[in-house]
Amino acid sequence: MRIAIGIEYDGTAYNGWQRQRNGAGVQERLEEALTEVANENVEVICAGRTDAGVHASGQVVHFDTTADRNDHGWRLGANSNLPDDINVNWVQRVDDEFHARFSATARSYRYRILNRPVRSALLRRRAWWVYQELDHERMHDVAQGLLGEHDFSAYRAAGCQASTAVREITSISVARDGDLIVLDVTANAFLQHMVRNIMGTLVAVGSGEETVEWAREVLESRNRTQGGVAAPPHGLMLVRVEYPDEFGIPAPLALGRSANLDMMHP
Repeated sequence: MRIAIGIEYDGTAYNGWQRQRNGAGVQERLEEALTEVANENVEVICAGRTDAGVHASGQVVHFDTTADRNDHGWRLGANSNLPDDINVNWVQRVDDEFHARFSATARSYRYRILNRPVRSALLRRRAWWVYQELDHERMHDVAQGLLGEHDFSAYRAAGCQASTAVREITSISVARDGDLIVLDVTANAFLQHMVRNIMGTLVAVGSGEETVEWAREVLESRNRTQGGVAAPPHGLMLVRVEYPDEFGIPAPLALGRSANLDMMHP
């Protein structure tokens, strides 16, 4: 049978999603836990691979198994064998046609900046500290130029292995909540480092270091070297993956804005 699960994780201690030769990946830890529950080897496929230090509150994974466990058993068993920084939130039996990656119609990321003169001990692993004053409204206006389908070569990592740099951003916004500046972006798919590179460019404009016209030129250049620095990974979180209703995939759990890690979830 094929099973889909929703997971969240703190990526601080991991060298990204994938299994690693040197250091641990989130995938490795999850497969080890599920293998214990299934009493057979389990290999998982995720909706979107995250880089080292990147977090997730809405990652979706699927795996195939011959083990007969109920949903509660899978969730409880997996969480009992997982470290505290990885958690299974829901389990759903799905049709064999479901694929965590290829069935997804959209993915949403959130990037957070702590914009104040003083750093934060509590948010050091959850937000990029930028002490220069940023104009979030200017950043939002510039971000609207990224809406729609474009060649995002200027925002892909040098080692990105995607066959094409064409992606469609369907929603993007930059908003301020106190000292936090938050970028929310949804697209059909993302290139490696795409959100981090976008945020780096927006910060260059928001700080006044670069102009609005420069930001337009970056996209049109299709040249990564023309853009801003890549924002650090610890401010980034995969918050949601969307699928056709026919698969019945649950929405991510929401902590709410009053949670200690405020604005962690959409």
